[in-house]
Amino acid sequence: MAFFRIMASKILIIDGDISLSTVLSDYLASRGYSARRVSDGKVGLDLLTAEHWDVVLTELQGLGINGYELIKDIRHREPDIPLLVLTTRSEREDQMRAFQLGCDDYQTKPFSMDILICRIEAVLRRARAKQESKQRIFDLNGHIFDATHQTFDGRHMSSRESEVMLMLCRNEGEVVDKHHILSAIWKEDNAFTARSLGVYINHLRAFLTPADYQIIAVRYKGYKLVKNI
Repeated sequence: MAFFRIMASKILIIDGDISLSTVLSDYLASRGYSARRVSDGKVGLDLLTAEHWDVVLTELQGLGINGYELIKDIRHREPDIPLLVLTTRSEREDQMRAFQLGCDDYQTKPFSMDILICRIEAVLRRARAKQESKQRIFDLNGHIFDATHQTFDGRHMSSRESEVMLMLCRNEGEVVDKHHILSAIWKEDNAFTARSLGVYINHLRAFLTPADYQIIAVRYKGYKLVKNI
């Protein structure tokens, strides 16, 4: 199972407009998010370092510090955190500078709360996909698959065994198309490589037995990694 957080996303709001940020944090809470608001940029940076956050929403002005410098500091401390600018500054130059400094999205005020939720979900999806694409160590019911070192509980795996297992683990519970596996790993999709894939799947099933996981063949589609109930 992936290590990515699945609890309510934590959102840090850095905005000197206390009235708006209060309404926004209350609305986010009503939609299942955990939101905290601060009006000072330096306080926001301290919180960013002290706690885990999934998304940052920030103004560019009225923060006690320069908004663009704030974006640079956020990016320096948290290179991958989704960062959305919510601001009254609507000039093209402002938007370009914010994106160049590392923001992921830019929304001018006033804005629709529903559209903002869509924007937040969009950057969260991208962040999750990015993190999952980097993950190379998986805990399968207490048994560790390490794709970097190509081992399962310390037992060596071949390069292709590890590559196939990695694709299955990154998509646990979902069908991975066999044609996609063959094209990505074997670079050929034909009857011979399909039989070869079947052999490797059997090898992986032997690795998985003590972990109480299994690889299910989905006819005409592909393979799926699932935990036994």
